[in-house]
Amino acid sequence: MTSIDSRLAELGIVLPEAAAPVAAYVPTVQAGNLLHVSGQVSMENGERMTGRLGEDRDLDYGKRAARACGLMILAQLRKALGSLDRVERIVKLGVFVNSAPSFTEQPQVANGASELMVEVFGEAGRHARSAVGVPVLPLGVAVEIDAVVAIK
Repeated sequence: MTSIDSRLAELGIVLPEAAAPVAAYVPTVQAGNLLHVSGQVSMENGERMTGRLGEDRDLDYGKRAARACGLMILAQLRKALGSLDRVERIVKLGVFVNSAPSFTEQPQVANGASELMVEVFGEAGRHARSAVGVPVLPLGVAVEIDAVVAIK
């Protein structure tokens, strides 16, 4: 078992199967030592996590949805790299939150994924980030997150 796999087991985290693309794109693209991960939407137990934060969904739901996106990013990384031990550093997360106009807690929603990266990778999981409120996301999901990852 690799060290990151051991860490996941210690945390009680089981990664989902990496989702197939839903349109004309690929899940990951490597450019040099950077792996770009396409936006991953919020899914829990195989079901989309939908809704708009500040309207029909609350902050806790949003954080859970962001964590679910983070888990799918990890699944895509494992599929692309063969092992999460090849991750050198999480460089950046771009977090998009389906938000009502009055909702301003996008950074707190994004923490659901950011905290996961630190739990799994330690200091190498600390990253730059954007957290943006948008009026709608594909398939009506609550959160979508893309990533840039430095790899070994």
